[in-house]
Amino acid sequence: MKTPQEHYREKICSAEAAAALIGDGSNLMVSMGVSMPPALLHAIADRARSGSLTNLKAYYMHASAHAGESILSPDVMQVIKPYSLFMSGYDREIERLGRLNGQCWMNYVPCTFHQVGRLMTETIGAEAFIATVSPMDRHGYFSLGTNSDYGTVVARNCGKLIVEVNGSMPRVFGEALIHISEVDALVENTCPLLEVLPADPGFEDDLIARQIVEQIPDGATIQMGVGGVPNAVATYLRGHNDLGLHSELLAPGLVDLIRRGVITGKRKTLHRLKHLFTLALGDRKMYEFMDDNPSLAGYPASYINDPGIIAQNANMISVNSALQVDLTGQINAEYLQGKEFSGPGGQLDFVRGAYASRGGKSFIALHSTAKNGSLSRIVPQLDGPATDPRMDTHHVVTEYGMVNLKGLSLNERAQALISLAHPDFREALGEAAVTRGLVS
Repeated sequence: MKTPQEHYREKICSAEAAAALIGDGSNLMVSMGVSMPPALLHAIADRARSGSLTNLKAYYMHASAHAGESILSPDVMQVIKPYSLFMSGYDREIERLGRLNGQCWMNYVPCTFHQVGRLMTETIGAEAFIATVSPMDRHGYFSLGTNSDYGTVVARNCGKLIVEVNGSMPRVFGEALIHISEVDALVENTCPLLEVLPADPGFEDDLIARQIVEQIPDGATIQMGVGGVPNAVATYLRGHNDLGLHSELLAPGLVDLIRRGVITGKRKTLHRLKHLFTLALGDRKMYEFMDDNPSLAGYPASYINDPGIIAQNANMISVNSALQVDLTGQINAEYLQGKEFSGPGGQLDFVRGAYASRGGKSFIALHSTAKNGSLSRIVPQLDGPATDPRMDTHHVVTEYGMVNLKGLSLNERAQALISLAHPDFREALGEAAVTRGLVS
């Protein structure tokens, strides 16, 4: 029987040789965010430029700079067709450039996060999957590190699994491990991981965060999204005790609470003493903290974001941001200025899961205005799709207050939400509510 080290030596190859294993005309699944593999992505783009690759569909979420510099380059768009399930700035830029050229270069696929793994493997078909992994341990296991998300599911349900071994990728436990026997080819490329630093909270973020923190009891299990408000909430939670973590995202603010002994997991009702997440975005210090840390556990989004699993955490608290809320309570967290800006991600998963939890609450936070106060984020009707339907929305918070929409009539909702708007827009919103028949 061969040892893991012998298997490793047999499967190691150049990025060019690994990229050649991806069939022309196939569906390629690419790991997301921090774990997008730069050497493999550049080798695939080079195949497209050389003519050895003529047609490839690439499916992924949240493209990083590595994708922007390779498979999302304008000169390969006639060969590589990007299919994004969550738009990043790099996706929006290639979409813009395509429109300037009179073409549709970007294909957006809407999907809630906990269903992405199944969508990629059962519905679309994953003929190949590429991802960055940690170095192999002596037992033959790599770790998906920062990104279990859909990677855990796709890695085990794809035609060819090709990994890029990076010594900077942390070794994370949970369901983040991949054995050498599951790998078809591997390349080595140690380079710094991409860092995503949290934005400094602004004045409005601070006002919103203070209101939310008052609603979070000691011992609660928390989930935080991205943005200034979640970062501010994490700061104000430093005085809390024995919080738990069951979060789609692991970010520096949450790691700070673990370091301080605020997040302990002692009172969790699911995975006690373990800090669960499915993807991580942070800085080098955070990645170093994650490495070989037995208190952290990476699980696929099909588990972490399953509303039924989320609900098993008593006193589950979900904090997320939005772009708009209409007068009936519908939430738009993904569509901006006539285009898809991001995607639904896992927001609805946690909105539903938190409310179904015993003692749970979900909070949607947004500034009352945008564009230096010229636009109201409380609107008569949404500009795009409803990320969260009105029957699911729980608490909505702006710098002007907080309302719990559960149990309110349309009339009561409209009046409550108008009270959260900037004073400059309340009269117009009141008139719109009358026109729409929401109030008399």
